[in-house]
Amino acid sequence: MRKEKKERRILVFTGAAALVAVGLNLLLSAINNRIKRSAKKGLPGSSVLVDLSASEISKLVDCIIAKSKETYDRVASIPLEKVCYENVVAPFADLEAQQFPLIQSCVFQRMVSASVEVRNASLEAEKRLDAHFLLCRKREDVYRVIKALLDKGGGIKPDAKRYIQSLVKEMERHGVKLLPSKRIEMERLKSQIDELSLRYVENLNSGPKFLLLSEQELAGMPHEFIKDLENTNSKRKILLTNYHVTPILEHCKVGSTRKLVATAYGQRGGKENLHILKKLVQLRCKFAQLLGYPNYADFATELRMARSSAKVIQFLEEVSANLTDLAEGELNLLKDLKRKEEGDFPFGMHDLLYYMKRAEEENLSFDFDFGEVKHYFPVNIVLSGILKIYQDLFGLRFEQVTDAEVWHETVQLYSVHDCSTTELLGYFYLDIFSREGKYAHTCVVPLQNGCSTSDGTRKVSIALLLSQCPNEKDGNAALLRFTEVITLFHEFSHVVHHICSCATFSRFSGLQSDGDFVEMPSLLLENWCYESTSLKMLSGFHQDITKSITSEMCKSLKLRRDMFFGLKIKQEILLCLLDQIVHSREDIDMIELVKDLHPKVMMGIPLLEETNPASCFARLAVGYESVCYSYIWSKVLADDIFASKFDDDLLNHHAGLQFRKKVLTPGGAKDTLEIISEYLGREPSINHFFESKRSSV
Repeated sequence: MRKEKKERRILVFTGAAALVAVGLNLLLSAINNRIKRSAKKGLPGSSVLVDLSASEISKLVDCIIAKSKETYDRVASIPLEKVCYENVVAPFADLEAQQFPLIQSCVFQRMVSASVEVRNASLEAEKRLDAHFLLCRKREDVYRVIKALLDKGGGIKPDAKRYIQSLVKEMERHGVKLLPSKRIEMERLKSQIDELSLRYVENLNSGPKFLLLSEQELAGMPHEFIKDLENTNSKRKILLTNYHVTPILEHCKVGSTRKLVATAYGQRGGKENLHILKKLVQLRCKFAQLLGYPNYADFATELRMARSSAKVIQFLEEVSANLTDLAEGELNLLKDLKRKEEGDFPFGMHDLLYYMKRAEEENLSFDFDFGEVKHYFPVNIVLSGILKIYQDLFGLRFEQVTDAEVWHETVQLYSVHDCSTTELLGYFYLDIFSREGKYAHTCVVPLQNGCSTSDGTRKVSIALLLSQCPNEKDGNAALLRFTEVITLFHEFSHVVHHICSCATFSRFSGLQSDGDFVEMPSLLLENWCYESTSLKMLSGFHQDITKSITSEMCKSLKLRRDMFFGLKIKQEILLCLLDQIVHSREDIDMIELVKDLHPKVMMGIPLLEETNPASCFARLAVGYESVCYSYIWSKVLADDIFASKFDDDLLNHHAGLQFRKKVLTPGGAKDTLEIISEYLGREPSINHFFESKRSSV
């Protein structure tokens, strides 16, 4: 009887599994048909679905998870003595290549859809997919098979070996080698870390919200700023946010007010956040040590160009030391300005922005008005200039795809071809105009990775540029602030980087590259926003677009960027060193560390009383722990390449083509330091990071 029941149960399960398989196959068939229809509409090579409904997103997630599980189960079943490229690497490589655009089709809608229902479905899809792939990375049975292939070696091409090593390392960093009891401890630590990170941010946002100051205490502030402040009992309410704090530190003539506001802003988080951070650092260290690393900073930097915390600290200290002469000259200038205006009072951190602003006003070659500059940057002129510069520099051809399927009427789609070979490299969507319900910041989202598949076909790269540019109103041109021009130019570089990548494997494509490298191309290209030749291509007076920005304006914009470069970077280095040092130790006294570090980096400028940057620097808690240095690292690389290859001729097509083919094309398939060294013909140097800035003041 028991045997009969067991057989019946097996039949029922088998039948259910068959029904699920049939359903999934039908869904897969429907998806493939939609992709084919997309190709017929003029998008060959695209597997991105841009108009999924909430229910379609949910069903597609089911399909993605089922297909993923099927592939992982199949690989896990391979006998260790029979592992080879075809039955281990090829299935995973194809899975990643095929599923990435489908995953992105589900999750990018939370950033762009006009439908609340679709945005919610997209957000839920992201959570489900993250949870599923996290489980996949922890599968011991799959790890054993992949590791067996890596150990077997022999006859595997370098990029394939790098891919296998990447799979192995990814799973090991998720604890696959740990004993069950250690995995439980790892999950407990991760949960505690997440909870404390959230508490740090919540505490940062829950402290005192404002100060009340009289108009006399706000002397020097623009009338428009004062007028917009809430009036409470004959005093003005100053919010402790960047929106109010930065203008006061830049414009307020009353030194005691600047000090009061800077101190209140620097005290956010307070002792409670120092306690939370101390506990966070201890838990992160335990987490890293469970996985075999000496500390969390070494865990975080292992897969980056730096490779170790010691290398990062050495780099930051070297940059800081090389900046000292420049920064001391800048600081002496500011001290002289304070002495003339306020008398012989000590110079403090609260004085930096105010006297930098005064120095700018004295040094700029004309009465610099950002409001006037803005009139030279209508959105459409800026966009047209960006497209032309990138096409000319990198040998590309952009063509707008008309009647393309998009998620909003203002979205544009472009194809990208190589000018010389006419090869299709990819597509990019531009969703740059402001609307309700859309993601509020400017960023690039990779929708499909350029890579090869096992059947010999190639997937092209597809990217989405999101922004919140103003719309035209009452026939008046929509204008961009100069900072918005820079941001748009910077982010479009990520688009070009992604599309020009030609990796074999999806996980090495474009923006999937080394975290210390991925910002470098964009920081390099930002230089084009400060040179007269290219800046005039990006501009046109809104009432007469034939009149581009003047040479004097271009000169002043560049001078403003470079002024006080040493002091600005020193402040960043202070925070980066703080981040790196606390995460390279098991336990450390935050207060004593900052007391020691601050005067060394900031050349004797005292820390504001009762403040500690460790209490109010959110990046220490969430998202950037141990990798805050990465921006400066990328900037050093960018300045080296700009000075070596582009400084003499911004629009040198040959130089641009060499950069595209030697630096952007490989993606993450090769070691990043090796790629840059081969391109430069030497190892990268920090020297160019300082040379162009020495005469800026």
